[in-house]
Amino acid sequence: MEILGIDVGGSGIKGAPVDPITGQLLSPRLRYPTPLPSKPVAVAEVIARIARDFEWEQSIGCGFPSAVHNGVAMTAANIHKKWIGMNVAELFASATNCPVCVINDADAAGLAEMNFGAGRGCKGLVIIVTIGTGLGTSLFTDGHLVANTELGHIEINGQEAEKSASDAARKAEGLSWKRWGARLNTYLNKLEYLFWPDVFILGGGISKQFLDFKEYLNLRAEVLQAQLLNEAGIVGAALAAQECEIGAWSIPLVGSEN
Repeated sequence: MEILGIDVGGSGIKGAPVDPITGQLLSPRLRYPTPLPSKPVAVAEVIARIARDFEWEQSIGCGFPSAVHNGVAMTAANIHKKWIGMNVAELFASATNCPVCVINDADAAGLAEMNFGAGRGCKGLVIIVTIGTGLGTSLFTDGHLVANTELGHIEINGQEAEKSASDAARKAEGLSWKRWGARLNTYLNKLEYLFWPDVFILGGGISKQFLDFKEYLNLRAEVLQAQLLNEAGIVGAALAAQECEIGAWSIPLVGSEN
């Protein structure tokens, strides 16, 4: 079985065929800039372009930067507000002529890490934080996903956490690793106070530089570097589509003949 995994991010849209049994990419990934403004039709055209580039006619899994309920976008923090209430799965299925499953992008990354990365074998409560344009989160309890947590939007010191502790904030303000690490530590401490996780896994593009800021984190929970890095969203999206195909999830695989 091969599934096309697609990861829609604030700055780029990436995709590649995935073997969901091994978690391996079967071709080099493609990446196109996320359209500005990131309105539905423009983004759907990029999704369709990736599918055409791979001459794809099978199932597609897509990680999308929104709380997603039965294929419908419920929020729009780092994408255009026109997405709210849009059935993303139906839009992408129509654009690609393929069956499509859509889940939250951080949940997709979390699935990949729990199955093939740093989360393998982790028991108890695990929180994966993807650090990039915003702060994405996925929460697993004994390996089971609690979907759409969106904890990057909790308020700290009067503003959304991702406004100060994301990688975008670090770059925009020219923060040193020490100063930014202190902000990230404040955010993770807040999550620890609320949920008392056993493990944090830090992912997203900045996870490649984990050793530059690890020393500034002081937490009770174990803190691990994500292993799949920028491939996590692609792999996890494919895993989600596989779960939809076999009927293990109630999430719809839109466009399927089954």
